[in-house]
Amino acid sequence: MSDRKSKRCTGGPDKNNLIFNLLVRVPVKVYLSRPMEKVVIIGSGPAGWTAALYTARAQLAPLVLTGQQPGGLLTTTSIVENFPGFPEGVDGYELMTRMQKQAERFGAKTSFGVVESVDFSQKPFALIVDGEKVLAETVIIATGAGHKHLGVPGEHELETKGVTYCATCDGALPAFRNQPLVVVGGGDSACEEAQYLTRFGSVVYLVHRRDSLRASKIMAERTLANPKIKPIWDSAITEILDVKQDNVTGVKLKNLKTGEEKILPVAGVFIAIGHVPNTKVFQGKITTDENGFIVPQQGTMTNVPGVFVAGDCADHVYRQAITAAGAGCAAAIDCERFLAAENQ
Repeated sequence: MSDRKSKRCTGGPDKNNLIFNLLVRVPVKVYLSRPMEKVVIIGSGPAGWTAALYTARAQLAPLVLTGQQPGGLLTTTSIVENFPGFPEGVDGYELMTRMQKQAERFGAKTSFGVVESVDFSQKPFALIVDGEKVLAETVIIATGAGHKHLGVPGEHELETKGVTYCATCDGALPAFRNQPLVVVGGGDSACEEAQYLTRFGSVVYLVHRRDSLRASKIMAERTLANPKIKPIWDSAITEILDVKQDNVTGVKLKNLKTGEEKILPVAGVFIAIGHVPNTKVFQGKITTDENGFIVPQQGTMTNVPGVFVAGDCADHVYRQAITAAGAGCAAAIDCERFLAAENQ
């Protein structure tokens, strides 16, 4: 990013005073600009860094805008055991750092900035990043998605210490094996997570606010037929224990109909109440579905030619690091071919 410090006006005192008075009376928002980029990648998770690697090796010198959480959600995962090539597992932060170094080795540029607004109505595309205008021939959106949170005491403090939002990512960890576990939610995702966890936990409690599951009929039937899954109806978690011990020991439950409260001893809390795509800044600029996920139109290209999408901001089904990386590869290839066709 360029230096955005204010510059002194040249000229005599009268000229300075005149300029100062004009600025005070007529507020003007001035954006500093930089040379146009061939490829700007918004997001720095597996999709973003893979797209950066491929476009960098194609000598497109991509600019990666990391966003507020460099490395994305994977940096909050203590150990990743299902990313190919790491038989002993790998720390999420380390994996993202390695991806970044690999992309930068081939010429990718990194900027620790947050996109404030975008203009895809004309070319070159314009992005405002921390008050600075960035122009781009093409854009790859890889902003990911965030987990919906319960918002109860202990949830934030015990994240990665027994609180997790992905059973397929963390369920097989030693801390959860042969231990009582709890899944929160009542949709297909919650049912899938509960069924998956029966391979590892001694018992899986499924806590839902209603008296029936919201999941599809076949998924609900399959879940309730599993002897290791114990549903807890009409209930909500009001606190996750125990912050003092720095790991999950149980949850406080409240029956929403009777008001009865109790403590349920568990070693892991798997929260599966949905995801929120990080796409707010793109609303009204490109096509999204009713939940805010970006909808690709042709391959990975959005409805705006030259704007591509990859990863969890367009994926409400798989949401895995490896599928995000694969989508990042596809978006980079589509982007490279698009630029090649335009420059013929």
